[in-house]
Order: sequence, then structure tokens, then C-alpha cells
Amino acid sequence: MGNFGDWIGAIIIVAILFGGGNLFGGGNTAAEIQTAVNNQSTQTGLRDILLSSANNNYETSMLIAQQNLLNSQQRSADQINVIQGFNQIQQSLAGLSSQLGACCCDIKTTLLQDKYDAALREIVKLQNDKSNADQSAYLLSVMGRWIANPAAATA
Repeated sequence: MGNFGDWIGAIIIVAILFGGGNLFGGGNTAAEIQTAVNNQSTQTGLRDILLSSANNNYETSMLIAQQNLLNSQQRSADQINVIQGFNQIQQSLAGLSSQLGACCCDIKTTLLQDKYDAALREIVKLQNDKSNADQSAYLLSVMGRWIANPAAATA
């Protein structure tokens, strides 16, 4: 058997349907009952539409949230790629800077070596010129003595 309340509800519905409306203070016609059933159906339909709309809104919100998450992850990946690219550029610039510094030192060393070699050649040339000039002066002095005093030069 069921609950007592279920039986009372069933009795009231039967009484309303079969003309027992006078018993409860007024008569409900079949048209009024049909209107009530139609209203109930309309309300049920509206509730179903609202639930469906709420479900659609929830699903749409979830899709948008998922898409936003994917976009955020993509932006993060892009930012990481950009940072890594800048890091590689910075490393390349540091390498070039080191190479330029070494190149500059090499150029300075080469220039100084060239200047040193040129100065050394000039010193050697001046020493040779002085030695030649001294030798020439000695020979001229000896020749001058011989020409001026030939007997003294042979003795």
C-alpha cells in the first residue's frame, strides 16, 4: 500500500474529475481541468527550455574557459620562445663582443710589432750608415795624410 497522503490526493483528484467539485465549494468543469493540465504542460515545457538553456550556457562557458586556457598556454609558449630567442641573440652578441675585443688586441699587437720592426730596421740602417760614415772618414783621413805626406804614409 502507499502513504496515506497519496490516497487522499488520489481521492481529491477523482472527486474533482467526476463532479465532486460541489463538495469542495465549487464545480470545476472539464475545460477548467484541461486549462490546468495545459498550464502544467506549458510550465513543464518552459522549465525544460530553461534547463536546456542553462545547460547550453554552462557548456558554452566551459568551452570558452577551455579555449581561454589553450590561448593562455599558447601565449606562454610564445613568450618562452621569444625569451629564448632574445637569450640566443644576447649570447651571440656576447660572443661577437669577445671576438671584437680579441680582434682589437690582435690589431694593436700587429701594429705595435710593425712599428717596432720598422724602428729596429731604422736603427740598423742608422748604425750601418754611421759605420760607413766612420769608415769613409777614416779612409779619407788616411788618404789625405798619404797625399799630403806620401813618405810618412809609407814609413
